[in-house]
This record gives sequence, structure tokens and C-alpha cells, in this order.
Amino acid sequence: MAWRYQKNGQVERRTLIDQRMEFQPVISIIIVNHNARDFLKRCLQSIFEKISDVVFEVWVVDNASSDGSIEMIRQEFPEVKIIANKENVGFAKANNQAIQKSEGKYIFLLNPDAVLLDSNLKELINFMEQNDEVGMCGPLIVNRDGSMQRQCKRGLPTLWNSVSYYLGLWKLFPTNKWWRKTFGGYFLLAKPDDQICEVDCLSGAAMIVRNETIKEIGLMCEDYIMYMDDIDWCYRAKKAGWKVYYVPLMKVMHYGGVGGSQLHVYKNIYYFYHSAYLFYKRYLASQYNFVINFVYYVGLLLAFVLKIVINLFRKEKIIGSKK
Repeated sequence: MAWRYQKNGQVERRTLIDQRMEFQPVISIIIVNHNARDFLKRCLQSIFEKISDVVFEVWVVDNASSDGSIEMIRQEFPEVKIIANKENVGFAKANNQAIQKSEGKYIFLLNPDAVLLDSNLKELINFMEQNDEVGMCGPLIVNRDGSMQRQCKRGLPTLWNSVSYYLGLWKLFPTNKWWRKTFGGYFLLAKPDDQICEVDCLSGAAMIVRNETIKEIGLMCEDYIMYMDDIDWCYRAKKAGWKVYYVPLMKVMHYGGVGGSQLHVYKNIYYFYHSAYLFYKRYLASQYNFVINFVYYVGLLLAFVLKIVINLFRKEKIIGSKK
């Protein structure tokens, strides 16, 4: 069943109410939005234009936008199911609201500033269908210039990986295999970017999660307002015995750092580093002694202060990595 049909050379959509009563969605696409109306429109357009061979539903959880996002959805995408929050409850909690109402066998988290570049969502679903041990998978995510957005294929933010990442050591000698393996653990540079491979973490900007996995490990952790919630979820899935895979059979473009991110830059920088602190303290600190943990926390604080200072002098504000 498709959500679109061809008429007079133009793609139109129809709400297949009667047919949807007979067919349960295979996948539920969930988008959390906050003041990203124009990007959200492009995102929704790409969904209905590119997905034609999968039964799906779309949820948009709006975190108190003031830019007319909800009105735009109701006018141009009446098929989309809306949860309109009266306040910004954060990324994890907003996703959880829709997950609990969704009907799909799989959950597809997608950022509002992401665009589907091909029609290969079915390929990722087929991969999950053929590999019952895989609880989560993610597509290739690219920046607006076509370069790979490396957060879609990651290792854990261990002490060594974090040091290599925050100091930028991972990108000093990009062609040296030893260097990539030694200092590129956070972005798994030793693993090919164009091949399916098992990873530790995916990007919450575009990731598919098996509903069965969610029932076992629970919803996203709401202690994280923004950032690291995807890493936490992946970590819990792997700890429970599920596998996490990077599957570059589908390509998604993610603008990154738009909408609410640019409206509350310094608050979100705080959320970024505070989330890194929460994850490390919760899962990794017990592996090291007091001195090493103290060095990590001080280093994280210094990185936070440096990021604030740098952004004071930048026109385009950057919270995490440049997109």
C-alpha cells in the first residue's frame, strides 16, 4: 500500500482510512519539532515523496513551537498525527510520547531538519527482518555538502575516545590506518563508511528501532534534555544483548543545528556537555579511578567553557560538531 499516487503528472497524497484499518503500519516515523517549520515541511515532503512501498504512519511531536509549525502540518499534511505540547519537554520525552502511541513494528526517529534522499527505507526494514538479533539500525547520514555526518557510525564515548574527539586528534592524519584506529574510535574510523557494520551507537537524527527492543530495554532516558539520549539508548540495547548496525543502504541529509538549536544556543551547549557528563558518570566512571575521573570532568568543563567562548565570536553557532 502506498501513501501517494500519480495524477496529471503531479504527486498527490490521499489518506487511506479504510485501507489503514486493514493494514497495521510496518514503521512509525516520529519527528520532534521545535520552531523548525520550513525544515519540517521539507522533511515531510521527502517522506511522502520517497516512501511508496512501505505501510507507515507519521507522528510529529511539537514542543511548543511559535512559528506556525502545527498550522502548516494541518493544512499541508493532514495525514500526519500531531502531539502538541504546551512546553518544550525535550527530545527524549517528546519521542517517548509518540512511541507509546505508535502502531508500527519499527520506530523511525527522524529529525525535522532531515531529508530522505532516496526510496530505500524498505532496504533497512528488510535488513531488520532478516536479522532478528538486530535491535537498532541507522542509515548513512550526510551533511548539506554531501560529506558524511560521522555521528551516524560511532563508538562509545569512553575516556580515550572522548579525549581523541574533543582534542580533534581523530582528524589529524585521515589517511593513516594506525592513526585512524588509535585515535578514531569515537567515529569508528577503522570500519569502512560504505559497508554494513556493527557499531556501538547511531545518530538520533535518523535511526530505526525494533519495537520489541523498546519493550525490553524501555523508552529513551528522559534525564537527557538534548543530546546523548541516542547513545544511552544504543548502549542499553547492546547491554541487553541486541546488536546495533550501521546500514548505508539508505541516505539521509541532516542540516543540523537549526530551529530551536539556533534560538537557544548557549543553553543547548550546556545541555550538550551536561549530557556527556551524565552518560560518563552513569556508565563509564566506575571503570576508572578517582584521579582519571577527575581529569575527565575537568577536561569536560574546560571544553564547555572553550565552546562558549568560541561561539561568542562566531556568526554561525556550533553546539557539537560542525555539520
